[in-house]
Amino acid sequence: MIYPETYELKIGFDRIREQLIAGCLSSAGMRMVDSMNVSFSAGEVRSRLALTEEFQQILSYGEQFPADNYNDPHSMLEKLRVEGTFPELEEVVALRGSLDTIRRIISFFRNRKDGRYPLLTEMTLRVVYYPFVTEAIDRIIDKEGKIRDNASPALKTIRADLSSKNLAAVRKLHAVLRQAQADGIVERDITVAVRNGRGVIPVSASNKRGIKGFVHDESATGRTVFIEPAEVVELNNEITELEHQEKREIVRILTALADTIRPYIDDLEENFVFLAGIDFIRAKALFGNRLRCIKPPVADTPHIRWINARHPLLTLAFARTSGREVVPLTVTIDNKDRILLISGPNAGGKSVCLKTVALVQYMLQCGMTIPVDEGTETGVFGRFFIDIGDEQSIDNDLSTYSSHLINMKQMLRYADDSSLIMIDEFGTGTEPVIGGALAEAILAELNKRGAYGVITTHYTNLKHFATSQEGISNGAMAFDNQLMQPLFRLDQGKPGSSFAFEIARKIGLPQEILADAAARAGEGNIDFDRNLRVIARDKRYWEKKREAARRHEKRLEELIATYEAHLGDIKTQKKEIISQAKSKAEELLRDTNKMIENTIRTIREAQAEKERTREVREELDSFREHLTEEEKQPDTPGIATPAMGTPAASIVKRVSKKKEPVAAPKKKPGILTPGDFVRITGTDTIGEVTAVRGSKLQIISGSLMMNVDIAKTEPVDASEYRREISKNKPQQRLDWSLNTRRNQFHPEIDVRGMRTEEALQAVQDFLDTAMVIQYRNLRILHGKGNGILRQMIRQYLESTGAVRSVADEHVDRGGAGITLVELDM
Repeated sequence: MIYPETYELKIGFDRIREQLIAGCLSSAGMRMVDSMNVSFSAGEVRSRLALTEEFQQILSYGEQFPADNYNDPHSMLEKLRVEGTFPELEEVVALRGSLDTIRRIISFFRNRKDGRYPLLTEMTLRVVYYPFVTEAIDRIIDKEGKIRDNASPALKTIRADLSSKNLAAVRKLHAVLRQAQADGIVERDITVAVRNGRGVIPVSASNKRGIKGFVHDESATGRTVFIEPAEVVELNNEITELEHQEKREIVRILTALADTIRPYIDDLEENFVFLAGIDFIRAKALFGNRLRCIKPPVADTPHIRWINARHPLLTLAFARTSGREVVPLTVTIDNKDRILLISGPNAGGKSVCLKTVALVQYMLQCGMTIPVDEGTETGVFGRFFIDIGDEQSIDNDLSTYSSHLINMKQMLRYADDSSLIMIDEFGTGTEPVIGGALAEAILAELNKRGAYGVITTHYTNLKHFATSQEGISNGAMAFDNQLMQPLFRLDQGKPGSSFAFEIARKIGLPQEILADAAARAGEGNIDFDRNLRVIARDKRYWEKKREAARRHEKRLEELIATYEAHLGDIKTQKKEIISQAKSKAEELLRDTNKMIENTIRTIREAQAEKERTREVREELDSFREHLTEEEKQPDTPGIATPAMGTPAASIVKRVSKKKEPVAAPKKKPGILTPGDFVRITGTDTIGEVTAVRGSKLQIISGSLMMNVDIAKTEPVDASEYRREISKNKPQQRLDWSLNTRRNQFHPEIDVRGMRTEEALQAVQDFLDTAMVIQYRNLRILHGKGNGILRQMIRQYLESTGAVRSVADEHVDRGGAGITLVELDM
C-alpha cells in the first residue's frame, strides 16, 4: 500500500523517472520506466538489484555492449497480424536493425567464458532468436535500406527498363536544350530542371512558344516557365508507368515478407520485450553509476542501517551548479529504535533528511541501486505513508491542519509493523498545546503498532516523550551555534534545539524583545533549550577529540609498521654483513695459513730447530680455534680483520723477528715453481702455478685450469694476485644489493593525480625495478575518472613486450580503478 496517491510526487521520484527516461534508447524502454513500480517482496527486490548491479559493472569495465538500433516495432507487428497487410520499408529496416542488436546482445552474454553477469545471461536463455527472419529481410533489403533489384525477377526487369527509359529521356532532353540554346531561345547557362517528377527546360515567358511542349510550372514572378518538350512527353509517360509498376511490385514483395514472418510474431514480440528490458536495466545502471550507487544486502525484515546516504536529486543539482558535495546521512531505524524523531532549527535539513530516507528506500524497492557507502544494510517495507507539505483545498473545504488530520487517520487505519511512515512538522497547524497533545497520542499509537518511520518536529513534549518510550529515538540536525549556521548532519540519540533565540538575535531583533520573549517562555523551557545546546556543543567537542585520537592512533600504527619493516631489513642486512665479513676473514686466514706453511717448509728445509717449528704450529692452531669460537656466536656484530696483536699477526711477527732467521734459498730469475703467481701476457688474467712441465705451466685462475707457455707469462707477487681476485668478486655485493632492493620493494604504485607523462615514466621505472628483482605480480592504482589515464597505461604495458597479462582488480577492491599486471619472466 502507498498513501497518498501523490507519494512519488512528494518525495521527488517523478524526477528520478525523468532521469531514467533520458537514459533510455527506445520508446519501449521509456514505457517500462513509466510502468516501473515498487515491490514489496524481498526476493524480487534482490533480483532487480542484482540485474542493475551487473549492468553497472558492464558500464564500469568499459565493455563493448551493443547500444544502437533499440527500435520498437510493436505497432508494426500488431499491424502484420492482419492478413494482406504489409510493412513500410522504413519499418522493415528498423526491424532488421533491432533483430541484429538482439543477436549481438545474446552473443555478448552466451559466449563469455569468465562467468560474469549470470543473471543477465539467464535473461537471454528465454529469448528465441530466429535467424530465418533476418535472412528473409536480407534477401530483399540491401545495406543501405533499399529494396534490392533482385528481390524478384519482375522487379529486376522493371528497374532495367526504367533505367533505360530514363537514360533515353535525359539524352533527348539535353538535345532539345542544346538546340534551343543554339537558336537563342534559351540562355547558355540554363540547365535541365525537374517539376512534378518530370524533366523540364526553363524558358523566359517571351520565348515560351519557341519550344513545343507542356508547361508544368512558372516562376513566382511569371518571367520563367518550365516546359516539358513534346519530344520527351511519351518517354516520361512510359517512365511514370514503370514507376507505378515498381511500387506495385515492392508492395507485393513486402506483403510476401509479412506472410513469411507472421507465424513468428509472438516470438518476435517476446524478443522486443527482452530488448526493452535490457534498455530499462541499462538506464538504471547509467543512473546508478552517475551517483556511485551500490547494491546493499537486502533482508526480509524491514529495517534501515545506512552509511553516508546521499539525496540523489540534491547530488545531481549540486554537481550541475555549485559543485558542492551533499552532506551524507548515516541513519539507523531497526527493531530497537523503529521511529526516529528529528528536531532542530528551521532550514537545518530536517525535511531533506526525511525525504532522503523516503526517496532512497523507494528507489531500492523499485530495483534501483542506492547512493550509500559499503557496509549499508536494509530491508523491505510493506507499506509507505507520507504527510508533508500543505494539502489545503478550497474545493473540498480542507484547511492545512484538516488535511494533516486526514492523513493521520489513514495512517492509523492501515499502519502495521511493516509500514514506513514519514511525517514532516508533526503537530503543527493548530494551537500548540492541543496540537502537541494530539501528536503525542498519535505517535504513541503508531509506536504501539510497531510501525517504522521518520518524523520531524519542534515540539518539546514530543522530544520528552521519545526519550521515555522504547521504540522511539531522538535525532538532532547539527547546528554551529558560534557561526549560527546549520551543518546538515544528523546526530542520532539526542534531541535538537530550535535555536530560535540565537537565530532571532543574529537576524537583528531588538534585545528587549528577546528578553521579553524569554520571560514569557519561562525559565524551564529556556533552560531545556540551553541544555540541549550545551550537550550538542560538548558532543561536537568530544567527537573532534575522538577523531583526532583516531588519526594519531592510525599514524602511530603506520609508524610502528614502518619501523618494524625497517628493523627487519636491518637484521637481514646485519646477517649479510656478518656473513660477508666472515668470508673475508676466512680468505685472509687461508692466505695466512699458506704463508705460514711456506715459512715452516722453508725452516724445515733449512734444518731449523724442531722445537721452534712446534711452537709456530701450536700458535696457528690456537688462532684457528679462536676464529671458530667467534663464528659460533650468533650476535657477533662483525669479525675484525686480523691485525697486529692477533694470533696470526703474532706468528708472522715472531717468524720475521727471529734473531737468526733462515732465509729461503733465492730462486734464479725466470725460474717458476708451484705456488708462484703469473699473469698471461697481454691480458688481465692472473693465476697460481700448480705444476711446471718443461716449457709449459699449469695454472689455476678462478675456476679455470689452463696450460700455457712459460714465454707467454710474467711473474707477479702475491699481493697483486689478491687484489685482482678481490676485484673479480663483486657477486656478494650485488647479491646483497638485490636482496635489499627486493625487501624494500612495494608491488603497488599510485599514479592518481599525475599527468600522463609523469604517470607513464613512474610506471616505466616501476616495471624496470620489478624485472630486475624478478617480481612477477604488480598493481597500478590509477583511478577511474574518464578512463584516459587507464587507457594510456594499458597501451604502454602492451607495448613493452615484458607483460604477460593485464586485468582489472575485483570490483570489491577497486575494479577498473586498479590494473593488475603479470610480468612475463
